[in-house]
Amino acid sequence: MIRAFFTIFFSLTLIAAAQEDLRPALETTYSTWRQAIISRDYAAWERATASNRRIEVRNLIYSEKRPFPGSIFNIPGAPPALQGLKFLEATQSGPTAKASYFGKIDFQVDGTPTDNLLVLSFIREGNSWLYDRADFVNLVALPEVRRELAEGNLEYLKETPEARASGQLPPPAIPVNPAKYIAKVYVFSPGREVHVQVNKVSRHRFANAKDAQIVIGGLKDGANEVQFSVKKLEGGKGTEAMTIRVYLFSEVEGVKPVKAFEYQLAEGEQPKDFGTQIFNVDDMMVRQITGK
Repeated sequence: MIRAFFTIFFSLTLIAAAQEDLRPALETTYSTWRQAIISRDYAAWERATASNRRIEVRNLIYSEKRPFPGSIFNIPGAPPALQGLKFLEATQSGPTAKASYFGKIDFQVDGTPTDNLLVLSFIREGNSWLYDRADFVNLVALPEVRRELAEGNLEYLKETPEARASGQLPPPAIPVNPAKYIAKVYVFSPGREVHVQVNKVSRHRFANAKDAQIVIGGLKDGANEVQFSVKKLEGGKGTEAMTIRVYLFSEVEGVKPVKAFEYQLAEGEQPKDFGTQIFNVDDMMVRQITGK
């Protein structure tokens, strides 16, 4: 019994020591990244941000045909400060780490902040932890979780995979050039999970969704490729209507998007499990989106 107690106590001591070592490193990285955003310092942002995330951010800006690097800093809210928030835990698995905070997370937008959850993600490159992303969890619909976290009960974090360091690095992002044409994938998929890939670069996942996502790399003149896979979700009937579309977007104010591709099922029709289709961006589409 004494030996078992000592083992448990020693393990808990090691965990606490590891958190004490990890937390300052993560918070220093986040503070550096946050200050870079506020001061619009591209060099500092580049030093503090994980390499894969830098490529993803640049890809998105290029795909929306916005100026780079200036658009990095044009975000709807300020990165929240950690001062005043309650530190919950820091976890590490291999080259990944997460730090979680509870409290009035202030993005300096309209409204009074309420008690919610902030989970910061980091990736280790060389000897440094670099910032990857932040996940904000609004707890308005989870009052019990809000109460538990306020009391220091971390059960919700332990039961939520997204709040734990996974040890798995994200799939490597493929750098793209500035897009010729801005495009979005739109999917309506009640009861189904749909994966879409455009031109072998832009990957998308939709689950029981009605949503649109930017096509990384945009579309090009002539032939473009769509690949998709469809899977019924638990609770889904497998007979629901479904739509996959790719739209071209205009840079001219007031000009509506143009549908470049569509795969659509009526209620009761069975989808293909997998599919690959080629569609063309032709002169007529280009004239439509340029308003000519």
